[in-house]
Amino acid sequence: MSKTWEHYEDAARHHERAAYHYKEAAKYDQTDEHEKAVHHAYLAHGYNQRALRHDTEAAKLHAERCDGRSPSASERAAKKKSVA
Repeated sequence: MSKTWEHYEDAARHHERAAYHYKEAAKYDQTDEHEKAVHHAYLAHGYNQRALRHDTEAAKLHAERCDGRSPSASERAAKKKSVA
């Protein structure tokens, strides 16, 4: 598996964990258990930050791979039309 996909999968996992902790924070906030709510919000924020780092790294790797690729058939056809 490519490094790009590893980063995408890690990002997805962290986004899921962040969502879980945000839901837990909301649940505890509604029951006036503010210390638990703050704790879960803190954890959610951390997972969200990790997910963003993985998203960014995956995007960089993807862009690097795409910059080095050869032109597609449709790009070559468009170039031939513009030259003719």
